[in-house]
Amino acid sequence: MKAAVWMAAASVGSAVAAAALAGPATALEVVFGMLAPMAAVTVSWVLTERTYRREPARLTGVMIAAFVAKMVFFGAYVALMLEVIGLRPTPFAVSFTIYFIGLYATEAFLMRRLFATAG
Repeated sequence: MKAAVWMAAASVGSAVAAAALAGPATALEVVFGMLAPMAAVTVSWVLTERTYRREPARLTGVMIAAFVAKMVFFGAYVALMLEVIGLRPTPFAVSFTIYFIGLYATEAFLMRRLFATAG
C-alpha cells in the first residue's frame, strides 16, 4: 500500500510540474494523460500485493482479470478524453504514454521485489 501512495504522489507531483512547464494551454492534457495510468497502476498494485500476500495461487487469475478490465478502461478513457472532452491528441498521447510506461515499469520492479522477498 505504501508503494501505491508513493506512485500516486510522484505522478501528481510530476504532472503538476510538467503542466507548469508546458504552460496553461497544455496543462489539461498533461494532467489527464497522467490520471488513467496512475489510477490503473495504483489499483493494480494494491490488488497484486494483497492477493500475493494472502493467496499467491490466485494471483495469475487476478492479473488476467485486471488486464482485461484495464484494456476496456483505457480504451474508454482515451475515447472519452479525445472525443467527448476534446483534449488535443498529441500532448495528451505524449503524457499518457510517458506515465503509462513509467508507472508500469515501476509496478514491474515492485513485483520483482515482492516475489523475490516473499519466495
